[in-house]
Formats: sequence, structure tokens, C-alpha cells
Amino acid sequence: MKAVLALADGTVFEGTSFGAPVEAVGEVVFNTSMTGYQEILTDPSYCGQLVVMTYPEIGNVGVNLEDVESSRPFVEGFIVKEYWRAPSNWRARQSLGDYLTAHGIPGIEGIDTRALVRLLREKGNLNAILSTQDLDRDRLVRRARAAPSMEGQDLVGRVTCAAPYDWNEGHWTLDGGYTRPAEPGRRLVVAYDYGIKRNILRNLVTAGCRVRVVPAGTPASAVLDMRPAGVFLSNGPGDPAAVPYAAEAVRELIGKTPIFGICLGHQILGLALGGTTYKLKFGHHGGNQPVMDLTTGKVEITSQNHGFAVDVDSLGGRAELTHVNLNDQTVEGLAHTQLPLFSVQYHPESSPGPHDANYLFRRFVEMMDATR
Repeated sequence: MKAVLALADGTVFEGTSFGAPVEAVGEVVFNTSMTGYQEILTDPSYCGQLVVMTYPEIGNVGVNLEDVESSRPFVEGFIVKEYWRAPSNWRARQSLGDYLTAHGIPGIEGIDTRALVRLLREKGNLNAILSTQDLDRDRLVRRARAAPSMEGQDLVGRVTCAAPYDWNEGHWTLDGGYTRPAEPGRRLVVAYDYGIKRNILRNLVTAGCRVRVVPAGTPASAVLDMRPAGVFLSNGPGDPAAVPYAAEAVRELIGKTPIFGICLGHQILGLALGGTTYKLKFGHHGGNQPVMDLTTGKVEITSQNHGFAVDVDSLGGRAELTHVNLNDQTVEGLAHTQLPLFSVQYHPESSPGPHDANYLFRRFVEMMDATR
């Protein structure tokens, strides 16, 4: 079946459909990871976006029951150079195309993804429509131009949990799958779900935490009533400035409990401290981003997925810069000079990506223990 990808700048790509025969609208972003497409598809931070993979061959390991970061895929559409219809992996239970079809997500293959990525690097992320139904190029371009911008959209409300729940699953092992601790962790961590990835929760459990996940709109008073040892602020999609209720709740928690934020949680913490955020030209999406820890001088190769960043100058000295992106010098980490809180823009839980930054979960545990 023919599929068309029409971008708001007027560029149109024609290819072949390999997912659901539907239409999807969103912001096109590119991911530079060579593996891990299943984790990428199920990362709620991609809500509202069409993802193009820079690695050319996608689908060869199929889809399994374990490599998921949430309950379902959240991407609006999937764009690849070459799709492999016959997966070959001992854990595979389904082909990628069948998986996308089952969840109503369109995919397109057979287009020049290198040309598409070059376009996005030059012009920045663009809205687009991926369609197998309406194939009129001019009409699709007009509709892509009329689609709402990512800026100002509260996408957190589309991905957060409906009610609080407990999480007690740890890391995966080859011989036993995902582990569970013999005893509950000593430290209660309340995790705000702005679109939380499961491997973040697994890292917290493995670090010795008892994790309670709460919806994004949970008031600070309700969190403090749980008497947590610390509060975690999760990743998530969209514009951090479009979820002011999150920053307001975090502002009330500052100084009352240790806080650790990742990705959108990092941005929300920056807003709660009085800073501002801004949209990046094409964002950071992939598993090979170099970041320097300014406190140690060590360079970490990190996994990232974000389209906004914190303006460090807007913080007015209320927090110090701890990590910086070596590609474009944007903010990758913050810490308060006196209070027990810190955050990073990248993903220390990897999935997919390197494990260089796992130490941050231990740092959070040490911070909670030091303030008890």
C-alpha cells in the first residue's frame, strides 16, 4: 500500500506502508540510535511526534514482550529507510509491522531518510502528516501547515497514569527476566508520572527504593502526606511551560524533600526554581550524545530524547550547572547550591543506550540517606 509523508515546508516523500492503514499528524524528529526501536516506540516522551530512524534497517529483531517502556507505543507514526518483514530473534513474538497495526500506528518505508534528516537539521523539526488514505500532496502539505505547534501543548495529560500505583520490578536478567526484590526497599520514593519510562522505575527499585507512582496533577500536599524519603520527577512529552501545574507542585516540594529529575522532570524543576525553557532547533534524540560532568570532568555517552532545554542564565544563580552537552553546549544537568535536589536532561536509565550514567540513581539514594 502506498504511503505519503508531507511536511509543512512543502517537502513530500512517497513510500510504502508497513503499519496501520491510517493517517497521523505530528512533529517529525529523528533518532540516531542503531538499536532499541521497541523502547523508542513505547517511550511516552514521543507522544505527538513522528519518529524517523537514521539507522537504515529496522524491524529485523521483531517485537518481544519485555523491551517496552510503557503499556503501549506512543509515537504518532514511524519512518524508516528499509523495513524487515521477517524478524529473526529468539525473543521475537511479533513483527514490527503487525505490532504497529495492532496499535493503530502508521509506518512508512522506502524513503530517503538521509535526505529527510538533513532537511530537519537545516530547517528544524517540522510538522507533517503521514497518510495512507489521502494521497493528495498539496492538500496534505496544507493540513500539515495547519497542525498545532509542539510549543504550548500539554501532552503530559495524554500519557500520565490515571491513579497512583506501586512499582516493585527491578532489572532484567538473561536467565530469569525481570527481577523482584526479596524485601521492599527502605526508602519510599514518590515518582511523578509525566510519561515515565519503566526502566527508570526498575533502576530506582534496584537501587533499594520502594516506589509509588502518582499522576502528574497530584498536589504537593498529597505527596508530603506520604512522608517520602525523596521525590522523583520523570521524563515526558511536549512543552514544559505548558504544564504549569507541575512546576507549581514541585515549587512547594523544594526544601521539604530530596528531589531528582530526568528530562522533562529536569525542565520542570528548572521552571520551579524560577528559570525558563526554550525549544531546540531539532532536539536531541538518540543513544550517542556526549555530556561532560563538570564536577568530575568525566565525559559520558548518553541516551537522550528531548526537544526543549533549560536556560541556565534564567536561574539567576539559584542552581549551578553540573552537566553540559559537548555537541551544542546546552544544559544537561543542574544542582541546587544548598538544598538536596539535582536533575539531568539526559536518560541515565538508558533503554536504549549506554549505561555510563547509572551512578545518578546511587547519588539520589545517597542524598536521601544523608537528609534522613
